[in-house]
Amino acid sequence: MKKYVLDLKVSAVEHLNSKYTLIKLTDEKPLPQMMPGQFVEVRVDGSPTTFLRRPISINYVDTERNEMWLLVAAIGDGTRALARLEAGDTLNCVLPLGNSFTMPANPSDKVLLVGGGVGVAPLLFFGKQLKASGITPTFLLGARSAADLLEYDMFCQTGRVLVTTEDGSFGEKGFVTNHSALSSEKFDQISMCGPKPMMVAMARYAYKNGIECEASLENKMACGVGACLCCVEKTTEGNVCVCKEGPVINIKKLLWQI
Repeated sequence: MKKYVLDLKVSAVEHLNSKYTLIKLTDEKPLPQMMPGQFVEVRVDGSPTTFLRRPISINYVDTERNEMWLLVAAIGDGTRALARLEAGDTLNCVLPLGNSFTMPANPSDKVLLVGGGVGVAPLLFFGKQLKASGITPTFLLGARSAADLLEYDMFCQTGRVLVTTEDGSFGEKGFVTNHSALSSEKFDQISMCGPKPMMVAMARYAYKNGIECEASLENKMACGVGACLCCVEKTTEGNVCVCKEGPVINIKKLLWQI
């Protein structure tokens, strides 16, 4: 898929809470085709301590409004600078990068999309694609508290939503891997993104139950094109650059202890 370097205009900025910001970007021309699971590398201006681009998952693409959404967690100088953007600003992006989530082989397959923290970001886009193809996905979203649950209404508009919070303030108390649906229901495919411990635990569940499962890895990525090698992951096929061969990788190829 062809890559582009574009100066995109910030059309809207929504501060979802003190940590998470939703940035909506547009362009005078139609945006390039993008697939769920892919990401962009953004240049951070106005941050003297930030030298490298930041990889951000594509949260959603609104083709009618010609908008791309980025969900940013402000956890360092670079992402805090991004959170300070305002409507009308310009953000330089390299896109689209990486591969995409796998569409189910059978339209009747029961698909579970599992996300934790800001890892829920790419699942909204994938859920929208599934719904457009006639498949209603089940989302299993994890957060520390109700205040940290992101884009809940958007997920509810897209599919069935299950929630766990660590403090029990919303949904079931605990982690996504403890949700009762995992023991009471049967799923045919799992796609997930979030903290590695969460994904390893879900991979273990999928492997034990014979469920096809893929993970969107969040390795550090500086270039997005496989040149800098800082995102290398050991797999059954040798070392691969997550930014180029991933970020979505089937768990059968990962050397996780599951």
